[in-house]
Amino acid sequence: MKSLILKESGLHIENKPFIPNSATKIMEFSNASINHRDLWIVKGQYAGIKFPVILGSDGAGKCDGEEVILNPSVNWISDPNTQPKNYEIIGLPNDGTFTEVGCFNPVLINPKPGHLSMAEAAALPLAGLTAYRLLFSRCKLTQYDKVLIVGIGGGVALLAAQFALAIGCEVWVISGEDEKIEKAKAMGVKDGVNYKSDNWHKDLLLKSGGFDVIIDSAGGRQFTQLASVANAGARIGIYGGTLGKIPELSPQIIFWKQISILGSTMGNHQEFKEMLSFVNTYKIKPVIDSIYSLEDFKSAFERMDQGKQFGKIVFEII
Repeated sequence: MKSLILKESGLHIENKPFIPNSATKIMEFSNASINHRDLWIVKGQYAGIKFPVILGSDGAGKCDGEEVILNPSVNWISDPNTQPKNYEIIGLPNDGTFTEVGCFNPVLINPKPGHLSMAEAAALPLAGLTAYRLLFSRCKLTQYDKVLIVGIGGGVALLAAQFALAIGCEVWVISGEDEKIEKAKAMGVKDGVNYKSDNWHKDLLLKSGGFDVIIDSAGGRQFTQLASVANAGARIGIYGGTLGKIPELSPQIIFWKQISILGSTMGNHQEFKEMLSFVNTYKIKPVIDSIYSLEDFKSAFERMDQGKQFGKIVFEII
């Protein structure tokens, strides 16, 4: 069984003996995709790292002869508020999807949306679930909301934009690269600004008139400017913190504008099924940046580390 395994000495392709578990279902993977979670684990910047482990939270393939997609969210069944204490994500602490064959709880295995290729299906689970819960469960998105997506180009950000566009929202983006903004506009996004420009938030507010829902994955000093482009009663959803702590955030602007700041991560099993139904209804296809063989994992991880991708980086396994 060919697998991409993380050891103390780094990532290695190895043939690992496959030992089936009678309480699980056997899944044969056609494709898997990389998340930033995998990169942070490889860099040692993630809690609870153990060795050895097969990384990967996203995957699509076959189970009992049927085309399926794997839900990476373990033990969070239906609680709408938060994950349980025994919550886990596929790929750490237990083995994940960067392998030819794996064993998983049957409740995590779902029918693959028929309009998706295997590569597209493998690009959907973690990012799709995160975006869906953030937009609809947490921020209560409606078609009448004007939406701002921060850091367009990543998997969650792109699917959040696609989900919002699907129900008729006006969507704007910010990015550090003009090329990514132009690619987003080609997908139907109204417009965007480059956050590396001076006074980007003032230019954005002047052009857009402000936002009802803002989706952020960065935090940091930039988050303070997001509050300034939020409309009264806006909801700011945050699912990451790549830029670190948020300094100088004025409480006055939060309470005077009646802004809600909503943290979110992943989602429960019910939300995963709702997300799949949504994707099926609107025939949404995740954006794929590039496809690599599992043996070429070094190039795939280097591309993600460089932050140049627009869409998901996918492994072809079988």
